[in-house]
Amino acid sequence: MWLPIFGLIVGIVFGLLTDIKVPEEYANYLSIAVLAALDTLFGGIRAHLQNIFDEKVFVTGFFFNIALAASLAFLGVHLGVDLYLAAIFAFGVRLFQNIAVIRSIILKKSNTNSPEKIEKS
Repeated sequence: MWLPIFGLIVGIVFGLLTDIKVPEEYANYLSIAVLAALDTLFGGIRAHLQNIFDEKVFVTGFFFNIALAASLAFLGVHLGVDLYLAAIFAFGVRLFQNIAVIRSIILKKSNTNSPEKIEKS
């Protein structure tokens, strides 16, 4: 569980401390890469909460998702079609599904750990 959170913290700190400007023509690639990374991060958190987290699957999935999304955007640019929108849709749907499952798991765990209300007769 520490790997996804560590990567997120390192990325945020690196982004805030540097003055890197991304050229406008790479904005689509960057947006897809960030979305793919967030999808993988929340997928890792979900897997941890379901006790099925595997670091190798997480790391390989992280790089594979980013490479696949960037390749799709690159192909779309050369074909003159906005294929990056397909990646945005796919990763966006998965991101919201993972967040919904995480929320559900957390709510179930909080309900089982809270003391039950005693009804007065």
